[in-house]
Amino acid sequence: MNDKLRPNHLSRKAVLYIRQSSLSQVLRNEESRRLQYGMRQRLVELGWTEIEIVDEDLGKSAAGATERSGFERMVAEVCLGKVGAVAAREVSRFARNSKEWQQLVEVCRVVDTVLIDHETIYDPRRGNDRLLLGLKGSLNEYELDILRLRSVEARHQKARRGELIITAPVGYLKTADGRLEKDPDLRVQEALKLVFRKTLELGAARQTLLWLIEHQIQLPATHPGPLGWETIWRRPTYPMIQRLLQNPVYAGYYAYGKTEARLEYRDGKALKRIRRKAQAEWLALIPNRYESYIDEDSFRRIQELLVKNAQQFHNAAPGAPKRGPALLCGLLRCRRCGRKLGTRYTGRDHGVGRYVCCRGLLDQAEPRCISLGAQDADIAIAKEVLRVVQPAAIEAAKAAMEQSASRHDAALRALQLELQAAQYAAEKNRRQYDAADPANRLVTAELERRWNAAMQTVRALESRIAEASAASNAECQQYTEPLGQLATDLQRVWDDQHTDVRLKKRLLRTLLEEIVVDVDLAAAVTELVLHWKGGIHTMLRLQRRPHGRTHHSAGIEVVEAVRQLSNICPDKTIAGYLNRNGLRTGYGNRWTQERVTSLRNKQQIPNYSDERRNAEGWLSLTDAANHLDLCELTLRVAAEKHQVPAMHPLAEGPWIFRRADLAQPGVRALVERVNQWRKGVRKRKDKTLSLFSAGTSPEGAV
Repeated sequence: MNDKLRPNHLSRKAVLYIRQSSLSQVLRNEESRRLQYGMRQRLVELGWTEIEIVDEDLGKSAAGATERSGFERMVAEVCLGKVGAVAAREVSRFARNSKEWQQLVEVCRVVDTVLIDHETIYDPRRGNDRLLLGLKGSLNEYELDILRLRSVEARHQKARRGELIITAPVGYLKTADGRLEKDPDLRVQEALKLVFRKTLELGAARQTLLWLIEHQIQLPATHPGPLGWETIWRRPTYPMIQRLLQNPVYAGYYAYGKTEARLEYRDGKALKRIRRKAQAEWLALIPNRYESYIDEDSFRRIQELLVKNAQQFHNAAPGAPKRGPALLCGLLRCRRCGRKLGTRYTGRDHGVGRYVCCRGLLDQAEPRCISLGAQDADIAIAKEVLRVVQPAAIEAAKAAMEQSASRHDAALRALQLELQAAQYAAEKNRRQYDAADPANRLVTAELERRWNAAMQTVRALESRIAEASAASNAECQQYTEPLGQLATDLQRVWDDQHTDVRLKKRLLRTLLEEIVVDVDLAAAVTELVLHWKGGIHTMLRLQRRPHGRTHHSAGIEVVEAVRQLSNICPDKTIAGYLNRNGLRTGYGNRWTQERVTSLRNKQQIPNYSDERRNAEGWLSLTDAANHLDLCELTLRVAAEKHQVPAMHPLAEGPWIFRRADLAQPGVRALVERVNQWRKGVRKRKDKTLSLFSAGTSPEGAV
């Protein structure tokens, strides 16, 4: 027996540690694994009867970046004094980093545990053995560094030539000679091209995702199978869209070194983090290497679009357009401090927007900067933009109709390709069913079930294609005429409540680089400097609202209408007239008697009363016609021609007259002319009747 082994070692159990560095070694290097398991016989020969094998770290590296549960459990049992020896085929299997290696040696020295490999036995309590273990640990770590350096350098040299291909991305296949070529499946090609087209059209990766989900279009993905990597179809997700849009291989580039791994130590454990590097730091970027799915210019535009849509407050780009009603989010910049203005929403429904320069206050406790209401600024900027784009409205309407048609065509094309794939799967199941022995019901029953399921998928896709075709035709017929008509009235399209606010924001960001804003409180003026794409600048000066008036206040035209109508009718009747003319409160509600009363009280408008009406001489159209002894139609026509003083506050509302105004000389002259015309008409009628009577009387007969 070896003099390093003592009865206290043999009385405790021995632990055999087995490890291989990667999964590929586990699958391919079976002989190495057999040799490690063979160390059990050596422990038996040394005198141990209780032997525990720890092999749960197969496929894990010992460089220190991977958490090894088996090694930690082994060290924990050694600390408890339950282990007399720890064994491995080579001591490098324990650890290839100084931290874990020195920890194991020191623990074994404290509790008197020996280390065993296929050559010798090491006693950490002996100085020579401890020195030898220290040297072996350093050599193991150095050997790993040398191997890693050689493999990494060889890999980098191959990558610089554009020949290193680890895995093929979705849409490409790796050939036997190490090249990438397009997947011959047309459905895969069309699906990937559709993602790039919709991103350029919709302007955001998330909008592309929502469009694909809405039309129930699946995307291809790679999955390891028994014969290698296989293509499967999955419901699209946001990470899938981002990976497709950011991978330069789809523009024909060979790219390597896009990411790097970094070690972070938290709570004493090493964590491996993957960081995406900037394009200037990539190891290799070779253009025109593969057949592309998208041209380089379009790929560059998509990358710029993703950068602009990134939600970073200090980023110069405005970010992706959201659903908030404020149109100028991300475009406004403060002239005083140079920071971008944020947006805040208040009110009962969070519908009142306000642009605020608050980063100095939040970040550095600086005094408050400028702020302005969103509604006035949005209206002014929209009016200026519409004035610029109005000449191109007809062309834009035509382009919108073409894009609408192309969207439906793309969705139908994707569904048709999915139908072809489903028909192929159904035909394959039918051939398998026909080739089976009819007498073997154990097999044919399952094949029949698969065939029926495939046919149900085919029928479901055919139904979806029919519904999509019908909806496409109906929508094209429904919107072709309105789009052509609305092209001449772009303002009405812009103000329509059904117009998507994100579309408005995209139009503004397409034309405007940014807007520099400043507020002059003394002059009650907001100055907006519009920086258009192309270098042209325009200044707008907006008068600020008086203190206390909000965007929820009723408009001036409503206030004046109520002021005039309260002379001849009560609040309930006034509310009916306002609703008939399509007018709403500041909150967008219909008018009621109570809301009209509240408006009158706020604006100090007197209430209607018969006494005040009679005292001040207010008359309606009927009362005024009776007072002048005229026909109502005649009086209304005269009022429209301004021949009679009158008020008409609402298009669908009453005419208002005043008794004192009806006594003016001009009105009296009008009444006199009408009366004379009536007398003339009456005389002509009388003459006609007397002539008729004379001609028919028996006394006048010859």
